[in-house]
Amino acid sequence: MSTKNLKALSRQFVEEFNKGKPAALAFIDEYWAVDVIMHSEFGEMHGIKDGEQLVSGLYDAFPDLHCTLDDVIVEGDKVAIRYTITGTHKGAFMGIPPTNKKITAWMLEIDHVVNGKLVEYWSRLGTLGLMQQLGAIPMPNRK
Repeated sequence: MSTKNLKALSRQFVEEFNKGKPAALAFIDEYWAVDVIMHSEFGEMHGIKDGEQLVSGLYDAFPDLHCTLDDVIVEGDKVAIRYTITGTHKGAFMGIPPTNKKITAWMLEIDHVVNGKLVEYWSRLGTLGLMQQLGAIPMPNRK
């Protein structure tokens, strides 16, 4: 795929993601490889079903999840993406019961795309800041 097409695919995912859980899952079914490999702080997962479970769980925890695409950088068949994610904590997340708190977190991702399908990705969510916002980890005492 061309640089232009890879960037467009990233933008399309964000657009579908922001339409809600059904649209995000439909995009995954269409554009992720069946045997996709995912590396994240949630562990290594294999296969599109694991990806669907991960995304579904995020929407269950943050039903109003919204993603802003901050940067997209393409080199060859890899896409580096920086997002800002916002939402309201309405369901359990990583063992934390709903707090009804609004969160803002950053996410970095590197996608490997082959023939228009996501075959592997590496991602990191700003988990420490997110956990602090949810009250699971105390904020540092700054003087």
